[in-house]
This record gives sequence, C-alpha cells and structure tokens, in this order.
Amino acid sequence: MPELPEVETVARGLRQAILGRRILSVSLGKTDFIDDPLALEQNLPGRSIEAINRYGKFMLLRLSAPARTNGTLAAECANQASLLVHLGMTGQLAPSPAQEPREKHTHVCMVLDDGRELRYTDPRRFGRIAYLAEAPLAEELKRFGADPLEVSKDEFAKRIRERRARIKALLLDQSVLRGVGNIYADESLWRAKIHPGKLGATLNARQAENLRHALQAILRKAIAMRGSSISDFLDAEGEPGEYQRRHRAYGREGKSCHRGRTVIRRGIVAGRSSYFCPKCQPAPRGFVVLPLPRAATPPPGKMRSARRVGRGRDNMRRNSSHFR
Repeated sequence: MPELPEVETVARGLRQAILGRRILSVSLGKTDFIDDPLALEQNLPGRSIEAINRYGKFMLLRLSAPARTNGTLAAECANQASLLVHLGMTGQLAPSPAQEPREKHTHVCMVLDDGRELRYTDPRRFGRIAYLAEAPLAEELKRFGADPLEVSKDEFAKRIRERRARIKALLLDQSVLRGVGNIYADESLWRAKIHPGKLGATLNARQAENLRHALQAILRKAIAMRGSSISDFLDAEGEPGEYQRRHRAYGREGKSCHRGRTVIRRGIVAGRSSYFCPKCQPAPRGFVVLPLPRAATPPPGKMRSARRVGRGRDNMRRNSSHFR
C-alpha cells in the first residue's frame, strides 16, 4: 500500500501536470469505494484544481469555489472544497489523453479543460475517494497524528515514549504519525538499531531522537527516489519508484544484514510482518521470531555434505604439510 513517499511522489507529479485545470464533467464506473458518488457528479464540474497536497497517506485536491450564477453564489457552496483520495493497494490517479482508450478498471474519469482526462484506476478498489467541504474535511483530518517530516524532537519523543505499545505498532498508528507504513517503519527501525517489538515507553531520549532522525532521512531519500515499487505502485507518469533498491530490512528475510553477516529475520508486530537483524536490533524478552522459509535454509543433507567437504579439505591440507 502506498506510504508517505509514494503519495508525495504522485502528488508532486499531479501538481506539475494538472494544477489550475478546470473539471468539465465527471463519469463514474464502480463506486463502492466512493463515499458519495452523487456528490462527485454534482459538485466537481466547473471547479478548478487550485492545489494538490499530501496529508499522510491521502492526497487532497483543493478545489475552487463553483462559478457564480447570475452574480450570486449559494451560501453552502461558497467555501472551497477538496477531493480526498486514498490510493489503497492498487489505485492510480493520472492524466491521460482523451483519445487514449480507458483501462479496464477505470472507475472515475474527470474531463479537464485542456482536453485530457484525469482517471482513477483501481483493480481491487481498496482505495477511497470523498468529496468534502471545508468543515467536514477539517473534522475528517482531526483523527490523524503528526507529519513525520515535520514533527519536532520533543513532540516525537512525547508521542513515542509515553505509550507502552510496541514501537512498530506506534509507527504504523496513523493517530500517532500520519503516513508511515510497513516498509518505512522497518527501514527506519533498522537504521536506528531498534527492534520493532520494543515498547515505546522503554526507549530513552537518545533512542527516540535517533529514530526520528532515521525516519526523516529515509522518507526524504525515498521521496527523492520516487518511492518504493514492490508490486503495483506507479507514479503520476506511470513509472515505478526506485527506493526498493535501497531496502535494508523490509522483505529481506533470510538475506545477510548490510552491517554484518547476520541473517535478517521476521516476526509479527501489530498483525504485520516485521523484518529486523537479530544482532543489530536485539529482540525484547519473549518476542517470537518466525522460522526461516526453506529457501533461506539449506536442507540437512546439504549441510552434512558441506561438513564432509570441509573435513576433506582440512585432511588434504594436513596431508600436504608432510610434503612441504
């Protein structure tokens, strides 16, 4: 699922491509992921896209007020509104030439005033789209925590060290920090040398600040590399990200840690797979480490063969010493 760097990448791409464009009409396909489909059809046409922001894992397309009719404007429509978009696991929001055939799973199509179409495609429809006026949007956003790229040292420490939940669970909790998901939680914990199962309340001030610094550095680097493309993520131009090449923990079960030869292991925290180095990130007492998959561990027969080969080489070295 796209996290902060992927959503920021898409938002920046859309900002360059469609900022200032006016929506002429809207057509919808399947609408089970849209809060109020009728609100999109009635309220989007005639509005311009004045800003595109990221808020955690959401994108906010800030819309102009509707055009005046006969010199008047209804009070309920006077304020600006926003289109809130969550990409889910397989969602993509991108402009396309109008003459280009629509993909099979195109569920929202907004015709723009420059002849292009802003299309939302989503095969699995795990995303969310909602048209929200100013007051409902403010209420919606209240439930989210601090932005990890903007959070101060003191606020980060307070949000982490005053809770007895596991640190990985706190990083994933959108009411604590908005925008962090499984990938960047594992990567930042690896860099800070903190086990994902460690309780937030057991971190000292230095560990908390190391984690904040690691998290911010990784998020900024991931944004610069246009996010991580694990399976489905594409940016606004249809291109994959590149940060997956820099992963040091996430998805590397059975592979050697980049800081040594210890094998990366996996456990479950907050219902999610969590990858860590047992040497760099010592586990708290009682934490269950999952067994390595077969592909990561040589079969017993091969291990015995390797021992026999090793003994044979040792014998050859000892025997050859008689001829020196």
